[in-house]
Amino acid sequence: MRARLFGDEASTPGGGDAAPGFRELMSEVTYGIVWSRPGLALADRMICTLAALGAVQRLPALRRHVKAALTIGLEPRTIQEVLLQIGIYAGFAASEDSLDVAGAVFSECKVSVPSDGRETASLETLAARGDALLQTLHGDRGRQGYAAPDNPVTGALYPVAIEYGYGEIWFRPGLDHRQRALCAVAGFTACRLESQVKKFGRSALNVGLSRTEVIEAVIQTAPFSGFAPALNALAALTDALS
Repeated sequence: MRARLFGDEASTPGGGDAAPGFRELMSEVTYGIVWSRPGLALADRMICTLAALGAVQRLPALRRHVKAALTIGLEPRTIQEVLLQIGIYAGFAASEDSLDVAGAVFSECKVSVPSDGRETASLETLAARGDALLQTLHGDRGRQGYAAPDNPVTGALYPVAIEYGYGEIWFRPGLDHRQRALCAVAGFTACRLESQVKKFGRSALNVGLSRTEVIEAVIQTAPFSGFAPALNALAALTDALS
C-alpha cells in the first residue's frame, strides 16, 4: 500500500527513522492496517486523509499526501476543494496554508488546475440553496441547537454558515455532496468536534454514504490526527448509526 501511494519514495516517506523502529511501526499501523481496511474506496480514504491533515496543519505530511493523491488519480480540483472545505471547520487560515502546499506540489509535478467554473450567485440564492441543502442533509435536526433560527446569540453567525458553507462551498465544482460529506466527517473528527461528527455522520447517509463508509471515514483519520479523537468520534456515532 505504501508503494502504491508513494512510488519510489515508499521506502522513506517523510524521512528516516526518528526513533528506533518508528518507521516500521508507522508503516504497519498506517498503511498495513488503516489504509488497507475494506469498506471505503482508496480515493475516498485519500479525501479523508487530506481533510484531516489540512485541518490539523500537518503540512509536511500533507505535501506527501497531495502528491500521493495525484498518483492514485485524484484531480487537482478535487484536492483543492477538500482543502478549501476544511476552512469551515478549522478556519480559512488552515485552508490558505494547505492550498499553498498543494499549489507547490502541482507546480513541482507540472500539473495544471482547470480554470474556475463557479457561477456567480446572489446572497439570496446562496441562502435559498443553503437552506435546501440543510434540509436534505439534516432534516428537522438542521434547525436544532446552535442552528435554531430563534437563537439570538448563534443567530449572529449561523446564517453566514448557511449562505457560504452550505450554499456556496457545498455547491462548488470538484466534489460532489457524497465526497463533501466524507470531508466533513473527517474534518470534524480531526478538529475533535464530536457533536458535529454525530450530526454529519448521520446526515451523510442522506447523500449516498453507507454506515460502514461513515465509520471508515473516521477510522481513516486516526494515524493523521490521532486515535483518541477518532475513538471519541466513533463513540459519538454509536447511537446515531445504530
